[in-house]
Amino acid sequence: MVREPQDCTLMVVDDTETNIDLLLDTLGTEYEIMVAIDGPTALEHAKANPPDLILLDIMMPGMDGFEVCRRLKQDSRTRNIPIIFVTAMNEALDEHKGLALGAVDYITKPFSPPIVRMRVRNHLALKLAQEALAVQNATLEDRVRERTQELERTQDVTIQCMASLAETRDMETGEHIRRSQHYVRTLARHLRHHPRFRAVLDNSHYIEMLFKSAPLHDIGKVGVPDRILLKEGPLTKEEFEEMKRHTLYGHEALRRAEMGLLGQSSFLSVAAEIAYTHHERWDGSGYPRGLKGDEIPVSGRLMAIADVYDALISRRSYKEAFSHEKAVNIIISGDNRTLPAHFDPDVLLAFSREAETFRNIALRFQDGLHIPA
Repeated sequence: MVREPQDCTLMVVDDTETNIDLLLDTLGTEYEIMVAIDGPTALEHAKANPPDLILLDIMMPGMDGFEVCRRLKQDSRTRNIPIIFVTAMNEALDEHKGLALGAVDYITKPFSPPIVRMRVRNHLALKLAQEALAVQNATLEDRVRERTQELERTQDVTIQCMASLAETRDMETGEHIRRSQHYVRTLARHLRHHPRFRAVLDNSHYIEMLFKSAPLHDIGKVGVPDRILLKEGPLTKEEFEEMKRHTLYGHEALRRAEMGLLGQSSFLSVAAEIAYTHHERWDGSGYPRGLKGDEIPVSGRLMAIADVYDALISRRSYKEAFSHEKAVNIIISGDNRTLPAHFDPDVLLAFSREAETFRNIALRFQDGLHIPA
């Protein structure tokens, strides 16, 4: 509800009855007036029922107007009330002191009633405009918050739909997707203060983007022919070369979606990066580009170890699920396919320290995995 100046309440603070009567005659027909004859009473009334503006005398016994003003400005309940000093003190230093304490105006006695009315009206108009602006800002903030939440929900649904599309063409399940995103977030949180990773990971928003984007790491498999994607048993060299192209398909699809629909720097940018680089290896033996060491984005390095761990503990057409202990041992010590040199050494160390967390995530989102409790 928008208030008008005539809806406002003023407080007159003065120890002289004649001065109070003059201000009542000047302003009483336009506004509701509260009266206080000393500083303590003014403070009490202002806190109990804050007026919209205070006309405050300076020269009062006991607590002077300067002290009243100072205390009003220190209290959160009254600090935003405009204060106009109305006083016989007309020295420049007195005026400067009053304004420095937070008063909005300074009127000297004897005053002109029309001038007092005009100044009061102007300061009330400013106060009401500030109130209206505050209400408008609060409304806009609510709308922005609602819009942001709507966009976040849209992102989540988009990810779920795209990830579900990949599931329909692969043997991997929705639980694999959920496990993977939790693995990645676990590693990111572990490394967020590490000197090598701080610049990227010491950002809760980025870690949340990693978590949301991780399910799309294999979205490119929708472009791999069924005869290869669903083949039981080992792939031929040619078939494996085609399988490796899922990193390119995924990156290109997500990049186009980012640029065409949501603009740069969206959550799809992180997803495209993960899809493109999660099969790169620290020693340069990965694909699709053979990136080496720090050439591989942090997101790809985290996803690489999460993806390998989950592949090891999951049943595939060409193998049974490994136990958590065996999977951890393979990643840390290596076997005929996976070597420690494939992973960033600091990410590998983080994995070894968070191994029990990985086990708990696998147990929480299990789907027939061979994970001993």
